[in-house]
Amino acid sequence: MKKIAPRQVLLFLACIAPAGKLVLLPARLADVAKNDLLFPLLLHICVQTAAVFCVLLAAKRETGFCELLENTFGKIAGKGLALLFSAFLLFAALLPLLEQKHFVQSVFYDTLPSVFVFSSYFLFAAFVCAKPLSSFGRVWDIAAPLAAAGFIGIFLLSAGSADLAALAPAGAAGAKGFFRGAASACGWFCDAALLVPLLGKIEYKKGLAWKGALCYLAGGAAVLLFAAVFYGIYQETAVNQLFAFAATAKYFPGVTTLGRIDYIFTFLLSLAMAFYVSLPMQGSVDCVLQAFGRRKVLAPILGTAAGALFFGLALALDYRFGDVLTVFSETLFWIFPVFCTVLPPLCLVLRRPRKHA
Repeated sequence: MKKIAPRQVLLFLACIAPAGKLVLLPARLADVAKNDLLFPLLLHICVQTAAVFCVLLAAKRETGFCELLENTFGKIAGKGLALLFSAFLLFAALLPLLEQKHFVQSVFYDTLPSVFVFSSYFLFAAFVCAKPLSSFGRVWDIAAPLAAAGFIGIFLLSAGSADLAALAPAGAAGAKGFFRGAASACGWFCDAALLVPLLGKIEYKKGLAWKGALCYLAGGAAVLLFAAVFYGIYQETAVNQLFAFAATAKYFPGVTTLGRIDYIFTFLLSLAMAFYVSLPMQGSVDCVLQAFGRRKVLAPILGTAAGALFFGLALALDYRFGDVLTVFSETLFWIFPVFCTVLPPLCLVLRRPRKHA
């Protein structure tokens, strides 16, 4: 089996993972934490950095996640826990998928199109889910430079319009704003959990764990910078700017002469996000395949089922995205720390199968 190279993992952590935090999260945090939106972000970035370090350190053992579970808890319990984690990844996939759907429909179309305009994505998702999870390594080689170019372009076009003094005084939202902001942001920070199905598929080299943590921290710093610029531009009205990275660069002075050149960078980021959004679905399918094998038979079936499931959910929830956002950020937010913060260090204590002489 071809493994994911360390370079590809680092590109994902530094360039692609941050892209998923640039759409709705800044506006959501501006709603609950006001000008203190950077502090909940910083908390999650630090916690996820430590979790990423644990998962990549566990990758040193070169054993798959389901195999570790079965060796620790027994075959039946191990398969059951793998299915539970697979169900969590399906749950975690819903928010970024609907977020991406509404972003594409609202930003790239002058009038709100039919939900079926986005339906081709579910065919793409079904195809991706049927492919080995290790294939994402090649995708990250291509998508990471696109994401980096898109972010840098948007940031440079936006930074001059921001008044960073709007972030002062620090602490104005108080402890309530901080804790509500931290709870609301949980659904956007599951990157360490996305790496768990990759255990046994990563080509581990010395220092990968701390290099991965530093890359994730660097990507997190970029998210913090963008959030600061976003709030500096919109301030009290930031809560109304739902699609953050598509809204900040339009005040660049050159837009009046050159047109909406920021759309070039927005499109680059969107391409990278299309793959990021599909990763939880593919991870979920891969966990089932790890538990039950028979990839050639099950992979196409499970991939098609995942695509059909989310297409149906997209249709059913087309006008209820506000309710979905409330469920993820206010009702069931506690599920994410269990799988995204507690599980990664537990991967270090799961027993590796003994090698027979």
